Amino acid sequence: MNETFFAMLSAYGPMVAMVIAFYFFLYRPQRTEQQRRDDMLATLHKGNKVVTVGGIYGEIMEIKNNVIDLKIADKVVVKLTRSAISRNITQGKSPQMEPEKDYPDEDTKQDE
Repeated sequence: MNETFFAMLSAYGPMVAMVIAFYFFLYRPQRTEQQRRDDMLATLHKGNKVVTVGGIYGEIMEIKNNVIDLKIADKVVVKLTRSAISRNITQGKSPQMEPEKDYPDEDTKQDE
């Protein structure tokens, strides 16, 4: 019985090791990345600045089900599917947050 166990182990051991390696090096990271992407797509809302799969930057104007109206320039709004969004640039920021100022406060005096 002991000899048959080692014979089976030597025959099927490499195959089992490959399946385990496949799971930890390929399947598991891909599943984690897909879950992160699904979470990002589910949390999109009006006002988010995003990048599409094609590399177009824009701001979400409206979301209806899986259709997103994306403003890419003044008076230019395109319709995209939700899955066409690659990255959310403003992820973690709520639309009610005050935008950062690109200019100094009025209270601070500048040397002229």
